[in-house]
Amino acid sequence: MKYLFLVSVMTFWFTANSQNPDKAEEKTAVENALRDYIEGWYKGDTLRMDRSLHDDLVKRIPIQDSTDLGIKMIMVPKSRMVELTGKGGGESPDAEYQIFVDDIKKDIATARVLSLEYLDYLHLVKTNEGWQIVNILFRSR
Repeated sequence: MKYLFLVSVMTFWFTANSQNPDKAEEKTAVENALRDYIEGWYKGDTLRMDRSLHDDLVKRIPIQDSTDLGIKMIMVPKSRMVELTGKGGGESPDAEYQIFVDDIKKDIATARVLSLEYLDYLHLVKTNEGWQIVNILFRSR
C-alpha cells in the first residue's frame, strides 16, 4: 500500500511540474501583450497598441458625477485607443512601469499594469493571434 501511495504522489508531482514550462511560456506571452500595450502607449506605437488589444476591447474609467450612483463610466474602444496612441500616446518613451500577471487559466488571464500615471486592471484572452486585452479598468494616479 505504501508503494502505491508513493507512486501516486510521484506521478502527481511529475504531472504537476511538467506543466510549469507551459505556464512560464504563457506568462511570458501575457507579459509581452502587456508590454505592447504600455510601451505602445508611451512610445506612440500604433502597431504594438493594435496588436495588444482585442477588437471587442472596452477600456473604462470611473468618473464622479451627480447621478444616484455617484459614478459614471467613461468607455474607450480599441479604435480610439489606437487613434490616441497615433497622436503621441503617453509621449514618454522611457516611462517606467511594472507588470503583474495575477492569474492565467487556460485561455483567460488577469493582470495589472502600474505606471507613473495610471493603474490598469486588465483581462486578457488567448486568440489565434496570441494574447490580447479585452477589458481594462483604469484610474489616473
